[in-house]
Amino acid sequence: MDKCSFCGRERKDTNLLIAGVSGHICDSCIEQAHSILDEEVKKKNSFDVDEITLLKPLEIKTFLDQYVIGQEAAKKYLSVAVYNHYKRLMQKSSSDEVEIEKSNIILVGETGTGKTLLARTIAKMLHVPFTIVDATVLTEAGYVGEDIESILTRLLQAADYNVEAAEKGIVFIDEIDKIARKSDNPSITRDVSGEGVQQGLLKLLEGSIVNVPPQGGRKHPEQKMIPVDTKNILFVCGGAFDGIERKIAQRLNTKVVGYMASKSNEKIDAENLLQYIAPQDLKSFGLIPEIIGRLPVLTYLQPLNREILRRILTEPKNSIIKQYEKLFEIDGIKLKFDDDVLEYVVDTAVEFKLGARGLRSICETIMMDAMFNSPSEDLNELVISLDFAKKKLEHANMARLKAS
Repeated sequence: MDKCSFCGRERKDTNLLIAGVSGHICDSCIEQAHSILDEEVKKKNSFDVDEITLLKPLEIKTFLDQYVIGQEAAKKYLSVAVYNHYKRLMQKSSSDEVEIEKSNIILVGETGTGKTLLARTIAKMLHVPFTIVDATVLTEAGYVGEDIESILTRLLQAADYNVEAAEKGIVFIDEIDKIARKSDNPSITRDVSGEGVQQGLLKLLEGSIVNVPPQGGRKHPEQKMIPVDTKNILFVCGGAFDGIERKIAQRLNTKVVGYMASKSNEKIDAENLLQYIAPQDLKSFGLIPEIIGRLPVLTYLQPLNREILRRILTEPKNSIIKQYEKLFEIDGIKLKFDDDVLEYVVDTAVEFKLGARGLRSICETIMMDAMFNSPSEDLNELVISLDFAKKKLEHANMARLKAS
């Protein structure tokens, strides 16, 4: 009688019995073997700091160049920070007792200039746990929203709950400007999503042992907390800081009347004041001095000009145009864009002042009908002309948006 060679169950006691050369295996044993295999693969793929290949800053920047156009200063700062983070992880205890401290970074740039893209791109090449969290949902403990500890919960999940690996990971906190202090004046109401969150972030950024709820704190109050040491976790923060140019202008004294004042301001580029950003501007915007001190590396992202927007459209590995070409290729359609269409898209994006995100929204508007109809039609090739693009944008009433 046929029976499983592993557990001894007979055919009648199994759902499925697979025959081999000289034996059989049942469905239960297959499932068990599969789970064992999964565990072994996880162990092999787990993060091991000792096996990290130390990437030099130039190599990290070269990788970023494939996906992010421009922003040379931000890429350089980020490459050096990640390189130093790797070195810190690989540092062995030495006799001179010099311990390298981490240098958390803050990136400041207008919307659509590539802050989050830089973080996502660098996550592709890292061999340490990496997570991106949004500061807008954070509130003080006890209020509606997410606790500050949820940042480390996400990092633990990225490290597959390997605490040792998570303690050497990298966290990107997006929209850090949204937790700025609402006003300098004391209020009768608590600033639970502003200054309160900043105070809570201090212990994470500086380095301390934090008790982290592995499944999130609110819905599972009975769970056992996991202690995580944040001393070796690198924090990269990014934010648009909309309106901070006014704070920079006030500090640079750009509006002072007088001959000597105008002469001293001749060298200031009024079109791009972000390049002059300093820690005191962040303080004026609403970040508390303690948190600025824990983000010692401050860099900015350049506003995207017309030339860079044109390159973003076609040059990166996952550029918008390449994505559309791939989408149509799956349906067996060869997609082509006339050059004057690309120029038209860039000109429209410059008018909207939405950065690289504006490119995608304009392209989506132009391509929507084509994406709707093409799969049902017998097409081998589709060429997007300037007349077609203008017609679709006008039909979408984009002219009204330009005026607003």
